[in-house]
Amino acid sequence: MEMTIGAIFISLAIFLGLSIPIGIAIGLSVLVGMFIGEQQMQSAFLMQKMISSLDLFPLMAVPFFILAGEIMQKGEMAQRLLAVSRCLVGHITGGMAHISILTCMFYGALSGSSPATVAAVGGVMIPSMEKEGYDKPFSTAVNTAAGCLGVMIPPSVPLIIYGTVAGVSVGDLFMAGVIPGVFVGLCLMLTSYIIAKRKGYAAGNRASLKELFHSLNEAKYALFVPVIVLGGIYGGLTTPTEAGVIAVIYALLAEGLIHKSLNWDKGYEIIRGTVLTNSSIFLVVATATAFGQILMFYNVPDLMVSTLTEFSTNKYVFITIIIVLLLIMGTFMDALANILILTPLLLPVVQKFDFNLVHFGIIMIVTVSIGFLTPPVGVNLFVGCGISKLRIETLSYAVLPFVFAMSMAALLLAFIPQISLWLPTLMTK
Repeated sequence: MEMTIGAIFISLAIFLGLSIPIGIAIGLSVLVGMFIGEQQMQSAFLMQKMISSLDLFPLMAVPFFILAGEIMQKGEMAQRLLAVSRCLVGHITGGMAHISILTCMFYGALSGSSPATVAAVGGVMIPSMEKEGYDKPFSTAVNTAAGCLGVMIPPSVPLIIYGTVAGVSVGDLFMAGVIPGVFVGLCLMLTSYIIAKRKGYAAGNRASLKELFHSLNEAKYALFVPVIVLGGIYGGLTTPTEAGVIAVIYALLAEGLIHKSLNWDKGYEIIRGTVLTNSSIFLVVATATAFGQILMFYNVPDLMVSTLTEFSTNKYVFITIIIVLLLIMGTFMDALANILILTPLLLPVVQKFDFNLVHFGIIMIVTVSIGFLTPPVGVNLFVGCGISKLRIETLSYAVLPFVFAMSMAALLLAFIPQISLWLPTLMTK
């Protein structure tokens, strides 16, 4: 059995090393486990598990939130949020970096996608920061790292996926993700401030109250999106799926009829981007679920429980080990694959150590999101390099302070559960 498990993981590493798309690589490694094991499985196993994995109501929310994010990305909401951020934090040392991070925090509440956040905000801010005298590696690193906030701050596709796999309320996860997302954003701002101070970057001019109120008025439709989504879910008015539909309709009305920023060409780009993104997501969901099932067939969860508990019976040592494991896995598998494969394996151990599953979900999402910044699979790095034309090696080095800051933030979130659980607990009282 050990040989079969080893062959599954070795084959996955080889397929990923050959740059085969993650969903296909996982599916091929499932086939390896099906046909070389001592107990060969039915040839229809992979297809059956792929189909059944997609027959889940909570997953219906994913395409709607992706579509809403595409609409807002192609419209004017990102630009309007930039103006608000400039008024709020532009006067702090390293102001342009803080503007990028705060805008990503706002935009994360619209898109739910990390690469989309980098593209929407970084596409504007990286050239702007260079014009203001910021060096290109720092400008790109700030926007690339801040893009990770797109999957931490709800609505978030990874939070939906985790909730579906772990059997946890997506509404509770959305509410729990608000404060940790803001907390990680503040950690990135602190890191930017220290770097900006050391490099001598100046602060911008402080905006007047009139300018602030004007920018808030211009961006009011974008700022209402998280209120509508989270308010509807936690107020018991809508399910996450229904909230996704409302977000799409709201985005179409705001961008199409009010801002008048959409046209037929942008409509085609929106549909194309939505289809491509959803196709890649659901291929990973389907094959990774089958991968998790075959690991359960070979009793990998029990093996993982016994292995991890051998290290220590202290829950804080355990969660530190898990964070390190997730950081390592994030270097060669994307966030969704890590969530889908590792969640079923880790849940028995998490429950043994009496961790709240909502709290653990936030820890997991924050930690796997760091994988967007670590080569060779760091998607945000490639988006940032595409915008700035930097070499991947240069950007990977420049982003290291932000990777460290986010890793420390993940540890603090793990050790202080109240940061994640305070808001859901407050709302249930």
